Amino acid sequence: MISVTGVAVNLAGGSTIQGDDVDYWIVPDGGSVSSVAVSVEGPQLGAVHETTARLQADERVTFATPVELQILQIDTDTTPEYVLAAGVIPPESGERLLGLPTNQLTPGDPHYADGEYTGPWTGEAIVSGAAAEIVGLEQGDTIHPARAGQNQTFTTTAIADGDLSGGVGPVPLIVVHASELQTLTNTARQDSADQILVSTNDPTVESTLAAAYPETQVLTRAGLGGEDLSTSSLPVAVAVAALIATVAIGTLFVATLVGLETIAAREMIAVQGALGISTSSQMVIVFAQTLTIAGLGGFVGTLGGVAGLQVLNVGATIFGSVSQIAAFHPALLAYGPGVAFAIGVLATPYPAWIAARTDQLEVLS
Repeated sequence: MISVTGVAVNLAGGSTIQGDDVDYWIVPDGGSVSSVAVSVEGPQLGAVHETTARLQADERVTFATPVELQILQIDTDTTPEYVLAAGVIPPESGERLLGLPTNQLTPGDPHYADGEYTGPWTGEAIVSGAAAEIVGLEQGDTIHPARAGQNQTFTTTAIADGDLSGGVGPVPLIVVHASELQTLTNTARQDSADQILVSTNDPTVESTLAAAYPETQVLTRAGLGGEDLSTSSLPVAVAVAALIATVAIGTLFVATLVGLETIAAREMIAVQGALGISTSSQMVIVFAQTLTIAGLGGFVGTLGGVAGLQVLNVGATIFGSVSQIAAFHPALLAYGPGVAFAIGVLATPYPAWIAARTDQLEVLS
């Protein structure tokens, strides 16, 4: 419970994903924070190439790219298949975008040609493993988008494993040049995209990004992983679920344990009754015994839970490249024993009932 609650505390603090670099997404006000990675058919930004070039000229910006997301129908030898196509302007540094590398895409956006869309068609596409499996592609294969014009096909430049997930598994994704996807989807006239990604290690650029478009919001990468979760009920739900499970399981365990101990001690209870100790006094003894067991368990469990927080963070760093997924709060040191004592109170009625029903004559005869 302590470890799970620590994860909830971290979610509420908005620090699930942290890094030395600060990446920003510019999205329309009507867009969804939780769906930035795979939002389609929503509000879009216009004149994205011009805006991106202006932002790229800022010396504080490492690189900037529009991100156009469209569901693309791909013609195959059997039945049409659908993939998520992402149109970007590949940076010269070959950074990973949406989980896929871009170092095998021509830097820039040649087909855009200063807004004329008459430049050379590169036809380059980075394909995720999920998309390659669905469409049946191998490196070097030609991709035929439905309703594409003459010479508007793509070539599978590389197949790479991406980390973009839709909740039920990897998303079938292809990454292409923004202007080429705009041409295929008839969004070139507006030069539109769903978001603009800006990579920078200078947080002072945020005010410049906020002024790039009216009625937009600027989100940090940490915000995508943490702040959106903190504004929802997810942290509370995680903590409440852990609390309910702990109380239910703990109450049943302690009640059963002390109940069995009370049954085993029926002779002693009968002797106490014969010596004149009242039933209410015996129930108080059982209550104290139950609270002692629950309290000791809560103390040990709290220490184990705090240690579990460190184990979770170390594991996240090693296996997930995330610095922190669980946070410690001093209140957890009181929270654990407090819940344990509550479990002790809830578990008392059963062993107390057993003690009260002990028949002295039957046991001592």
